[in-house]
Amino acid sequence: MKIQSVRGTRDFYPDDMALRNWLFARWRAASRRAGFVEVDGPVLEPLDLYTEKSGPEIAEQLYWLEDKGGRRLALRPEFTPTLARMIAARQAALPTPIRWFNISRCFRYERAQKGRLREFYQWNVDLIGLDEFYADAECISVAVDAMQDMGLTPDDVEVRISDRRLLSELMQDLGITAESVPAVFRVLDKRDKVPRETLFEMLLGTDIGTAHIEGVKKILALQSLEDLQTYAQSRAPEIDTRVQFVQGLFTSLHDYGIADWCRFDIGIVRGLAYYTGPVWEVYDRKSEFRAIFGGGRYDRLLADVGGRPMPACGFACGDAVLGLLLKERGLGPAAQKAAQYFVASAEKDNWSEVLLVVRHLRRCNQATQFDLTGGSLKRQMKKAADAGARFVAIVTGEFANSRRVTLRDMDSGEQRDVALEKLGA
Repeated sequence: MKIQSVRGTRDFYPDDMALRNWLFARWRAASRRAGFVEVDGPVLEPLDLYTEKSGPEIAEQLYWLEDKGGRRLALRPEFTPTLARMIAARQAALPTPIRWFNISRCFRYERAQKGRLREFYQWNVDLIGLDEFYADAECISVAVDAMQDMGLTPDDVEVRISDRRLLSELMQDLGITAESVPAVFRVLDKRDKVPRETLFEMLLGTDIGTAHIEGVKKILALQSLEDLQTYAQSRAPEIDTRVQFVQGLFTSLHDYGIADWCRFDIGIVRGLAYYTGPVWEVYDRKSEFRAIFGGGRYDRLLADVGGRPMPACGFACGDAVLGLLLKERGLGPAAQKAAQYFVASAEKDNWSEVLLVVRHLRRCNQATQFDLTGGSLKRQMKKAADAGARFVAIVTGEFANSRRVTLRDMDSGEQRDVALEKLGA
């Protein structure tokens, strides 16, 4: 019987693994350049960690189990709740602001489709302890830095930014109750997934009226900060405060030198209810893929897991959609080479000498292969080419006395004799 991989998971063959390692290296480098430190937590968490903040229905989207002790556990679908739990456990001892990042293996039980898998990797960057807009700008700048490192430009992607607190104030200014706002947000989160008219039909399924829906349409029609400022004039002071916050955020993004990557989009709400302020998502300019990054402010999450209230913001980026975008743009690592050196034997009975050269090169930190099965020199040269080796060190019958090898440059075809102690230096 042929056994296939589990639906929604992936096998990482050498080229796939090379892309994954290349991507992780850029995630780590961008995080560390901004002074964030790496943390991790368990893949298994108490199911309550997710149901407490998102409701019992979230269990339908998780891989969860009951262990032999009757405890309900879940494979983590994201890292942010784990981060909040970890901070709450040592909150008094941690210096602020807390600047942590993580690369997690995550699991979600949902319909597998292009760019959306049941098992995936996610990069998380979080800044805890600051409630000013420049903390949000700092997180966005880390995301943009990583994208630049990958070879992406503002012509490839854009960061769409809104503010849930502002949008909530605008909705309530229309007469929509605070209790009804979350239902409206859940509909608006489907804005890029359904036709515009369908979206407004879905709003009729909430408990808001037709007049309210017309007001929502006007709000969604705001295309810029200037439009927002004009609309917000002479409205509640709370709205003006949030408008100033958003304007300050965009000023800060300009100071970071990344304003051309970013634009205001009032309709961005993010699906998770724990967001409390600015929210943002990264999309490709051609609109070929779903959101690549997502982030925002979640000032209540620490308190929700038993900690002391603390302002926090951050983002997450999955590898699946980003990997598709990079491949479509022709970006990523160069072809992976298995070896820099290949040690070949010109004699049948000099196995010990071959291994001596191999050991020397590996101690010099050079990726080195040789033909474990022996064979003709011609066959060994072909294996060297298959491995992508730049150099072939040919061990001849003279090696025992001379301690020299014949070094062939596979790019130029040139050959020269090299002493063993200088090989690989």
